[in-house]
Amino acid sequence: MKLYSLGTTAAVPKAIIGRITTAGIAPGQAREDHILFLKEAPPPADTDGYAAVLTTQGGAPWADHVPVVHSLTGVDYLADGDVVRIDPNGYVRTLYRRQSPNNFILTTDQCNSYCLMCSQPPKRVNDFYRLAEHIRLVDLMDPETKELVITGGEPTLLKDGFLRLIQHCKEKLPGTALHVLTNGRLFYYRRFAEALGAIGHPDLMLGIPVYSDVDSAHDYVVQAKGAFEQTVTGLHNLARHDVAVEIRVVLHALTYRRLPQTAEFIARNFPFAAQVALMGMEMVGFVHKNMAELWIDPHDYQKELAEATWFLFRSGLNVKIYNHQLCVLDRLLWPFACRSISDWKNIYLDTCDPCLARDRCGGFFESAAKKHSDYIKPLLDLKAPHNAGVAVA
Repeated sequence: MKLYSLGTTAAVPKAIIGRITTAGIAPGQAREDHILFLKEAPPPADTDGYAAVLTTQGGAPWADHVPVVHSLTGVDYLADGDVVRIDPNGYVRTLYRRQSPNNFILTTDQCNSYCLMCSQPPKRVNDFYRLAEHIRLVDLMDPETKELVITGGEPTLLKDGFLRLIQHCKEKLPGTALHVLTNGRLFYYRRFAEALGAIGHPDLMLGIPVYSDVDSAHDYVVQAKGAFEQTVTGLHNLARHDVAVEIRVVLHALTYRRLPQTAEFIARNFPFAAQVALMGMEMVGFVHKNMAELWIDPHDYQKELAEATWFLFRSGLNVKIYNHQLCVLDRLLWPFACRSISDWKNIYLDTCDPCLARDRCGGFFESAAKKHSDYIKPLLDLKAPHNAGVAVA
């Protein structure tokens, strides 16, 4: 799904963030929080007080007292309650979609790791000023939002700003589950973990990667010496302060061989984990330059995946398999498979059209269109036996 558009600006001297309305807001009802979105309809006589006006029309001679972006195309995705940012160059970026279950805040492009398969490569930029934008975004979100992902880069690099954002979410979105994607390394410092726990967010989970049971192997994947020790200590510090954690393992050629041993390490050392996610690799970012080192067809690690999954399950952990197609998974693993790919980057191949399991299958990242398992095929008989010799009962 496209999440941005480009138009022509009039009287937009600085970036503007606002909530979309198509029907209009009565005067005195917080118009300053809203951006009036007009398609082919003529503008209302009264546009005073709106943060801005968006229109698909080819000009806006009527707008001499309000910021305007006109001549917009491809904006059918915008709906009431969405939140957008307008830049002075006419770039309109969607920050939040009210009807989507897959909303996120990208807190920073900075990171203290440099993972070989990073899908959002870090940048050396000073972007902590964006915290004010994140706080503003939370203010404009629908309080009925079910879940929100906090991601990066590395969100915890904001330090006190990160804690402020979590606190603000608790106050403004009290019923919204927060899922923070972090490498967990800064929770090595117990006071930071303690401060997060003290916020007492009622539905907070931190997704933290553990790529191996061997410290040097984990450190190599994240390209940061000492990261394994920091992550493991951080996980225990979070548990001491009642912060729920999800352990994440991305599967590729550098992690699959010791996946059963990694599963045992997780079960024995992090029995407090709320869930464990065994994840297929997204084919973007650093994956391309490291493809020769990382790529393995998911079909070829099914034995290790099955052994790890069943060990975790028998150990009493809530285990999930993300980003895998059902035609590649052994059928005894299907109950663990989740539809985990965000709707705006989720696709299916033409091969999938006749598949009887398509409605249950998570499909692909859009980036997988050019690189995916050689064993993708439509499933035309759902009563067929599982893939022999793979699953470990």
